[in-house]
Amino acid sequence: MARLQDKTALVIGGASGIGAAIAQRFVAEGARTWITGRNAEQTEAAAGQIGTSCHAERADPGVQADLDALRERLRAQGVQLDTLVVNAGMSGPAALGSITDAHFDGIFGLNVRALVFTVQTLLPLMREGGSIVLVGSIADIKGIPAYSIYAASKAAVRSLARSWTVELAPRGIRVNVVSPGPTDTAMMAATSEEVRAALVAPIPLGRMGRPQEVASAALFLASEDGSYVAGAELCVDGGMAQI
Repeated sequence: MARLQDKTALVIGGASGIGAAIAQRFVAEGARTWITGRNAEQTEAAAGQIGTSCHAERADPGVQADLDALRERLRAQGVQLDTLVVNAGMSGPAALGSITDAHFDGIFGLNVRALVFTVQTLLPLMREGGSIVLVGSIADIKGIPAYSIYAASKAAVRSLARSWTVELAPRGIRVNVVSPGPTDTAMMAATSEEVRAALVAPIPLGRMGRPQEVASAALFLASEDGSYVAGAELCVDGGMAQI
């Protein structure tokens, strides 16, 4: 039997990259799945490519009014969530000495603030015994020159999962983090060969990850296979952060 048969999932930031791969895998495993994106046309197109069990909703997770409207639209459709995946995030370099207010606020605003208020706003739709999967990064435990703010934001995500695990345990809601290493998404494809080679060099398995491999980890955390996993970080990084 499909591992998410008769389940309902919402993937925030599910219109492309890792988020789209997660949504596609959830649909393949039987879940009725909603995805969100900031651009309505792109999100609708992504849902159409994923399949008839995938539904699109336009929402910017950094805008509280969008989150409130999303919750009410889903509620009006009778949606109760078994799984919530929060995938929206951003990165960018700024070495110490060149960090600006805009750089800090942009990264923490989306990677931390938006994530917090997304979970808080949509929590009333979560079923007892559900699963929340936060998409982090192995940057949370690596020292990466010029990416200190990004790494700190992902460390905050890891910390939130620990605290929320304790808070939501009475409802049986598990909170976990899936943390990719360098992953071969369309955004990564735009980088130079030199950059790609530098990223791959410290990976024991000798290659970048695939979005589908991150999706498999998210599926494990969302499904009954991961029913006794809570407050954990599952790294999908070819061993990069483990040695």
